[in-house]
Amino acid sequence: MPTSADGLRDYVAWHDAYDDPQSSLSWRLSIVRSWIERVLDEYSSPVRVLSVCAGDGRDVLGALALRPDVADVAVTMLEIDPVLAARARQQSADLHPRIRVDVRVADAGDPAAYSGAVPADIVLLVGIFGNISDADLARTIAAAPAMCRAGGTVLWSRGRHGGDRTDEIRRCFLAAGFAEIGLDTLDRDGHPTVGAMRFSDETKPMPTHRLFTFLR
Repeated sequence: MPTSADGLRDYVAWHDAYDDPQSSLSWRLSIVRSWIERVLDEYSSPVRVLSVCAGDGRDVLGALALRPDVADVAVTMLEIDPVLAARARQQSADLHPRIRVDVRVADAGDPAAYSGAVPADIVLLVGIFGNISDADLARTIAAAPAMCRAGGTVLWSRGRHGGDRTDEIRRCFLAAGFAEIGLDTLDRDGHPTVGAMRFSDETKPMPTHRLFTFLR
C-alpha cells in the first residue's frame, strides 16, 4: 500500500478497495450502513451523528441517501485529509435539505475538533482502532461517554488479522458504560469486526488530553 508524505498509509488510494465488492472494506461498509439505517428511527428529531476519521463519508452519507423520509439530521465529520474531506462535501451536496453536514478538516485525535459536535446520538469510530496503539485505543473508548448522549449508539471496527483485540475492545466499552447490541465478523481478508454499542450512562465532559495518534 502506498504511503503519504508523513509516512502513513495513503488513505486516498486505500479507499480504492471500496470499488471491489468482494473486499473486506465493502463488507464493512455494508454492515456499518445497515446499522446506521437500523438505529436512525430510534432517536427523536433532530438526530445528531458524529463520524470520527470519516474518510469520504460514504458510510454515513450513503445510508442517509437511502432514507429520503429521514427526520432532521445534523452530521459532523472529522477528517484530516483534505482530498477525502472534499469528496465528502461533494457527496453531501446531493442529500435532502433536512440533512445538514459539517465536514471538518481536523485532527480527530485532538479533543478541540469535537467542539459543538458532541454529544451525538450515533457515533462512528470506524477504521481507527487497528491504526493506533493499545493505550490510545483504551483512551479513545474511555472518551466515548463524552461523545454520546444517553442512549446513543457507537459503531466501531477493527481487523483481527495479526492480533485479535475484539474481546479487549468489548470489555473497554462495557467498563465505560456501554452495552453491546451487535457484533458482526468476516472470516477472511483481514478478518474485520464491526461492533455496535449502546450507551447506558450519563454523558461525561470531553477530556482535554489527546485521544489518539495514527501509527500507520
